[in-house]
Amino acid sequence: MELLQNNILSDNSNDMTSTAKPFIEANTIDCTLEEISEKHIIPVFIKDNEPVISHADFIQKMLEVTNDIFNGETILKPSIRLSHPVKGRIPEARNKPAIELEEHEKTLYYERMAFVIEIPSVYDEIDGNRLSLTVGGVKALNLDNLYSKKGADEHFKIFIGFQNSVCTNLCVWTDGYMNDLKVTALGQLKGAINTLFNNYNANFHLFCLRELSGYSLTEQQFALLIGRCRMYQHLPRAMQNEIQQLQLGDNQIATLVKDYFKDDSFCRAQDGNINLWKLYNLFTGACKRTYIDNFLDRSVNAFQFTDQIRIALKDNTSNWYLN
Repeated sequence: MELLQNNILSDNSNDMTSTAKPFIEANTIDCTLEEISEKHIIPVFIKDNEPVISHADFIQKMLEVTNDIFNGETILKPSIRLSHPVKGRIPEARNKPAIELEEHEKTLYYERMAFVIEIPSVYDEIDGNRLSLTVGGVKALNLDNLYSKKGADEHFKIFIGFQNSVCTNLCVWTDGYMNDLKVTALGQLKGAINTLFNNYNANFHLFCLRELSGYSLTEQQFALLIGRCRMYQHLPRAMQNEIQQLQLGDNQIATLVKDYFKDDSFCRAQDGNINLWKLYNLFTGACKRTYIDNFLDRSVNAFQFTDQIRIALKDNTSNWYLN
């Protein structure tokens, strides 16, 4: 991997957890790797009772590869978010009312998990915002067929990109993302992570992000864009296929409009104009209010969408969202 010119932070920072603020907000809770490893049970494939690759194993393998490839850099502890708890109880407590269960009689795991690992000693700055190199992934057990035997494909999402320290928004694009990684063993998972990291060009990604700050929308163009975004979800499928895809729904679009006026870091200028770097961060901020299994896909789509707007402005070409 081609690394940036960077400054090495003090060694004591690697006792910190990645991101002080949640990198995703909707329907999630914070958790530590220690708690997942020690207190959460591991689901199994029903036909042979063999365990899946656990959330803890996934995170540990990502940490292992990150430490190998970024040896000498500052690597923070994982920040982990969980959703969709699956609760149970030990057999001895099967007849107890739920309110009377002791802690040792309860079992728990979470169907969906997302995590990030920040590498703050590899960073750059765009429009006054510090961006730190960040890796991570998503495991959503609802995508797996747990009714089969061990050896069935398990689904993972992995990424490498940047995180905006101002807002903890993730900057992820297609070249740093595997959205449907299917493996049957930890060794395959490690190999895929290695491949993704080694093929990622951080400098080119930052170049593309930095280009966004050179283009702006007027208030009238922004209003038209929002109207078109709301229309997109209701277009006939044939028309949608001819237009740049937008994966955000009405709730996320409403959040974007509110933040256009009120966000402390990325709101409009006094004349109503907003540059595309700020618009992109409004999009990625809205992505934080979505379910774990769609979170990274929508974050990648936010860049693709905003970059198509940039290309239309640069080349003075037609774009359905601005026409």
